[in-house]
Amino acid sequence: MRALIVDDSRFVRGYVRGLLEEKGIECEEAGDGQAALDLVLGGKPFDLALVDWNMPVMNGLDMLTQLRARGFSGIKVMMVTTEAENDFIIRALDAGADEYLMKPFDGEALGEKLAMLGLAEE
Repeated sequence: MRALIVDDSRFVRGYVRGLLEEKGIECEEAGDGQAALDLVLGGKPFDLALVDWNMPVMNGLDMLTQLRARGFSGIKVMMVTTEAENDFIIRALDAGADEYLMKPFDGEALGEKLAMLGLAEE
């Protein structure tokens, strides 16, 4: 399985990578939504994208919207963000997110979300 970690924080990308690699998931990183979209459009196959909301160049919601509009429905998208208001969650799910995980989180919370998506055992 391959995951794309999209966050403008190098620290967060490294933290998430460590948690996913412990589960045997191969990871690639992007620092903003446009860089992530470029990887996907360039033919890189991903099963999962973990996407921050607030990023420079292109935010996570715009990236998700473009990803879905271009027919990439096979990539499970988990918004991973500090945005906790219901409005943000609804907007993300309406745009095509499969799950929503609030920062900060630990490996157990991430594992539960991956299991909900059918991508890992709890």
